[in-house]
Amino acid sequence: MQTLLDPGSCIAAVERAFVAEVLGQTLPAGVLGTQAAGGGFHVKTAGVLGEGQYFAAKVNANFPSNSAHHGLPTIQGVMSLHDARTGVVLALLDSPSITALRTGAATAVAARHLAPDDARVVAIAGCGVQARSQLRALAHVRSLTRVYAHDVDAGAAARFADEMRATLACEIEPVQAFAAKARMSDIVVTCTPTREAFLSVGDVRPGAFVAAVGADSNDKQELDPALLSTSTLVVDDTAQCATIGELHHALAAGLMTRDDVHATLAEIVAGRRPGRTGEREIIVFDSTGTGLEDVAAASMVYERALAVGAGMELRLDA
Repeated sequence: MQTLLDPGSCIAAVERAFVAEVLGQTLPAGVLGTQAAGGGFHVKTAGVLGEGQYFAAKVNANFPSNSAHHGLPTIQGVMSLHDARTGVVLALLDSPSITALRTGAATAVAARHLAPDDARVVAIAGCGVQARSQLRALAHVRSLTRVYAHDVDAGAAARFADEMRATLACEIEPVQAFAAKARMSDIVVTCTPTREAFLSVGDVRPGAFVAAVGADSNDKQELDPALLSTSTLVVDDTAQCATIGELHHALAAGLMTRDDVHATLAEIVAGRRPGRTGEREIIVFDSTGTGLEDVAAASMVYERALAVGAGMELRLDA
């Protein structure tokens, strides 16, 4: 999949999709979630109606204990890409690789518009597949010099640091005290499956950009609601974040209303709302992952696969 969708191209595709959303060139997105013992399932759908007209439906399973107990990936799933004009099935794609790339791309788009121009230092919590995608994508929009990597599994953080040092031209240091390093960072990324907030107001320095990526169901939480309420909040999708994102917890705590959301990322990208307005402004990006990001990435993979003859042709009506 990575031969068909590199981080830079994925960033560009996701950014174009956000602009299309503001211009009314997308189909309404949908999301459905189901909890299960040890994990859960979610379905996300969306469509884009630009040069190519596509609809995508993704079914993902997320079981955090898979690796330790079953030797299986945490996230597994499939994405179905359709012609939005006729409904014809165009492709079935592996969704975990696309999900990782498009989520990292969304953070990079947000960082391009909202992080300090001179941001060089990143603190990242959670050192799994998503962290790798996040860091590679961020390196496309900012010249990183140092990364602090934290994971509850110290071995995972060490392996992450070794691997990413070989990929990126910057120093990567595995750390145990995440909050202390977050206070020293220009960009803070949280991409964990935790259900208890671990990043608070005092853990983020003035002017920082925070990307909260882990909360994609209503029982997941990484940020103290007070951090959201005292920062400028940008969301990928207001309704979705109010249901399953960090915003959900701030609403439940009575610290925010939906009207307190500064903007959607689409509004920022399209110039409908201002981005960063001050050097000391803390901006939080609540990233729950949208179907729009999925269809943007999946359609690019499909078009590139056709161009190079990749993939296997199947007849579903046979």
